[in-house]
Amino acid sequence: MRGVNRVMLIGNLGKDPDIQHLEGNIGVAKFSLATTETFKDRSGKLISQTEWHTVVLWRGLAELAQKYLHKGSLVYIEGRLRTRSWEDKEGNKKFATEVVGDNLIMLDKRSDGSIHPSVSHEIIEGPGNPDTPPIGDHPEDLPF
Repeated sequence: MRGVNRVMLIGNLGKDPDIQHLEGNIGVAKFSLATTETFKDRSGKLISQTEWHTVVLWRGLAELAQKYLHKGSLVYIEGRLRTRSWEDKEGNKKFATEVVGDNLIMLDKRSDGSIHPSVSHEIIEGPGNPDTPPIGDHPEDLPF
């Protein structure tokens, strides 16, 4: 039986996307995304819990992120989880779990009042490569 590795998130960017270009001018964008869940506790008090996710977009989606997304943007991201590991300068093993996005829908209203169109990785450039190199030496410890 095959497994399923699918993630769907709606949240706000914690910072502007960080864009890098790898060999062959392959664009890669990385940013933090905050998702907040609000519920009432037993006493009726509203409680909000925020989770921070690291999102990675490749090629055409990275270029779109650079052009249209900024800190606070509301987006829908669909993709898969990828965990990578490395050793830091002291030889300690580190791990990072990231959401590799292959579908992006900008949910903010544009200045003319209309909604941004949705953008899919598959439509722009075909399926992503799971063997793509990691971004930088290590992920950020804090999303802000």
